[in-house]
Amino acid sequence: MRLLVMGGTVFLGRHMVEAALARGWDVTAFNRGVTGTDVPGAESVRGDRESAGDLARLAGLGPWDAVVDVCGYVPRVVGESVRALSPAAGTYAFVSSVSAYAFRKASSVDEHSPRLDCPADAGPEDGNYGELKAGCERAVEEGFEGTALIINPGLIVGPHENVGRIPYWLRRAARGGPFIAPGHPDRSMQLIDARDIAEFTMNGIEKGYEGRYFTTGIHGNVTWGELISTCVEATGSDAEPVWIDDDFLLDHEVGVWDELPLWAPARPDFAGVWLTSSGKALEAGLSCRAVEDSIRDTWTWLGSGDVPDLLPSYRERPRVGIAEEKERDIITAWRNRR
Repeated sequence: MRLLVMGGTVFLGRHMVEAALARGWDVTAFNRGVTGTDVPGAESVRGDRESAGDLARLAGLGPWDAVVDVCGYVPRVVGESVRALSPAAGTYAFVSSVSAYAFRKASSVDEHSPRLDCPADAGPEDGNYGELKAGCERAVEEGFEGTALIINPGLIVGPHENVGRIPYWLRRAARGGPFIAPGHPDRSMQLIDARDIAEFTMNGIEKGYEGRYFTTGIHGNVTWGELISTCVEATGSDAEPVWIDDDFLLDHEVGVWDELPLWAPARPDFAGVWLTSSGKALEAGLSCRAVEDSIRDTWTWLGSGDVPDLLPSYRERPRVGIAEEKERDIITAWRNRR
């Protein structure tokens, strides 16, 4: 099969390329060449998806059996790619996000839940990340003439992670000493490895899947305690997790999700964070490896020498992690509380 990957050098896109190459497919990766490194074995085509000329040149290199779009964030831009590539491909697989749905306060969300409002021609100023992803989905569904496949990941982990969430916890454990572990160790989470999403997407392309598939992992596939202990064990450090209540952390103005990556306090605003359903994808063959294996593999990757000192920025969000002095002060205050 011939596959075109929009992006294909960083994290999930990289794993898409590798999964296709492992099947013996002919893979082309289209990107600007400024973020990640090319995957050996794939043909690299440089260009900007916001350039009509570059898209026309790319379309002329087809046809492809499928396009996998892992770097679409603006509906108007995705729509232009869809229109340019529609005559040159049979399937357009768009990687969206569970954030395209109002999932944070919900008891459960799946493919039948309502999406956020956002038109297919919206620009970057017309919504937040989740709303724009919903608009991108509509741009694919409304504009592609062949098979439209929408993949809705949840929280993605694994080697080459460019957001820095699991890498933060691994690096923090490796430094050793007392460190903040948020909430309660028994609180369950729901994570999925990028490699498992890539395999599911390749299978879907082969089998002609269409429509939307949540790929958010299995409910409760890891607890906070298991995640933290795996990070300490993997790094072989003497790190000491100090479990601190949500209220105490909030009272000390710890930033949710960014200062302590993956931390979602037990509050109504975050009630649905770990409750999305991958049932449809699991029935269709999605296979999920143990989260602990993903964490260990990420540590191996971090020590491989193939990682920049600073991971690439992610959608202009602040870098994750709490300052050492702030963490130390909060631990001291927690231990001295009456």
